Amino acid sequence: QVQLLEFGGGSVQAGGSLSLSCETNRYTNIMGWFRQAPGKEREGVAAIYVTNTYYTDSVKGRFTISRDRATNTLYLQMNNLKTEDSGMYICAASDIWTGEILEVSGYRHWGQGTQVTVSS
Repeated sequence: QVQLLEFGGGSVQAGGSLSLSCETNRYTNIMGWFRQAPGKEREGVAAIYVTNTYYTDSVKGRFTISRDRATNTLYLQMNNLKTEDSGMYICAASDIWTGEILEVSGYRHWGQGTQVTVSS
């Protein structure tokens, strides 16, 4: 069983930056960040498979996903934040590659999430 715990959410004005982290109890091949706004479906934001990174179009050039294998920690650096980036950011992990790297169905293990609020 993989345990995931997110840190780093908060409130920021548009144009600002936040850094999220996700601590895990062991390494998994695939890790990702998802977000969910009230009344909306959970969407994949960024993911990492070994050393390859993937981003949804709306965050490309603004968000950077990375991981520290030594500490089993996943990071998400978010710059130039927009109001539409607001939501609960949830860390996810999987050992099995399904090709659905930014889809909910591609992950088995989930954290509880950390709230990000971007105001105009």
